Amino acid sequence: MSRKVTATEAARNFSELLNRVRYERETFIILRGGEAVGQLAPVESGSGITFRDLIAALALVERPDEQFADDLEKIQAEQPLAGESPWRS
Repeated sequence: MSRKVTATEAARNFSELLNRVRYERETFIILRGGEAVGQLAPVESGSGITFRDLIAALALVERPDEQFADDLEKIQAEQPLAGESPWRS
């Protein structure tokens, strides 16, 4: 549940509120003139991976065969040239 604090109280105790958000995972609704105008809440950790996990995952990926670079060059050579930009002024 969120605790409501006035903007004045939040400004005077900002460091303390940040600590409570970070270490106690509290959420605060900031009020100005009795109206909710903002929220101070912990950032939800994403499902990101560590660098070590990334390196391990990349080690499992097969490398392209020797023909891969030649295939890319062929594809690039077959691409039509880009025309004049319609947005160029």
